[in-house]
Amino acid sequence: MSEAVVSNTGEILPTGTKGVSADFSSDMQSFHVPWGKAMMWIFLLSDTFIFSCFLIGYMTVRISAVDPWPIPSEVFALSFGGEPIPLILIAIMTFILITSSGTMALAVNMGYRKNRKATFWLMIATAALGASFVGMQAFEWTKLIVEEGVRPWANPMGAAQFGSTFFMITGFHGMHVSAGVIYLIVIANRVRNGFYEKRGGNYEIVEITGLYWHFVDLVWVFIFAFFYLW
Repeated sequence: MSEAVVSNTGEILPTGTKGVSADFSSDMQSFHVPWGKAMMWIFLLSDTFIFSCFLIGYMTVRISAVDPWPIPSEVFALSFGGEPIPLILIAIMTFILITSSGTMALAVNMGYRKNRKATFWLMIATAALGASFVGMQAFEWTKLIVEEGVRPWANPMGAAQFGSTFFMITGFHGMHVSAGVIYLIVIANRVRNGFYEKRGGNYEIVEITGLYWHFVDLVWVFIFAFFYLW
């Protein structure tokens, strides 16, 4: 026989399936997940659908393109000492984002340990790595637009759809990274100022920020695989 569940008011609550039904029909918490974290997961789920549509659209356009598709290893090569190195800038950008995931994970760990100073500097380091990524992406865009003549509606190296898909996908991701950098700086300053100490030392917001940042990093892995390596 199952044990009875007693609420804070002393009321005996039903268990099992009836208990779930009673929770949903009453003003009680059914799942013990912080509200902010639940909302972030819902936002990330919706963002997953958007990026999935972009990548599926890119693959469809590339497969159906009549004109030859530019070879990414040649388009995104940089010359050092007169010899072009394929995808060197993209590799550095990927390394930076993966490293930023590590610093963000450490910031979450330090946050739950209530180490304000370490949490602040690790979040600032994560923001700096993210800003470096955006700067490199701006350099990449400038090179393609100014030197190669790539436009959203035209591409001298082959299929015209290359420019539109590239600027749409990488631009949308870069916007997410830029927003994440601002988000990190705001939360880091609040950590430094003791804002969360005054609210009972609850550092769940650092973990919520980490969820967003890890998602942005994970999306880049798929963009790197589908756009640059294919």
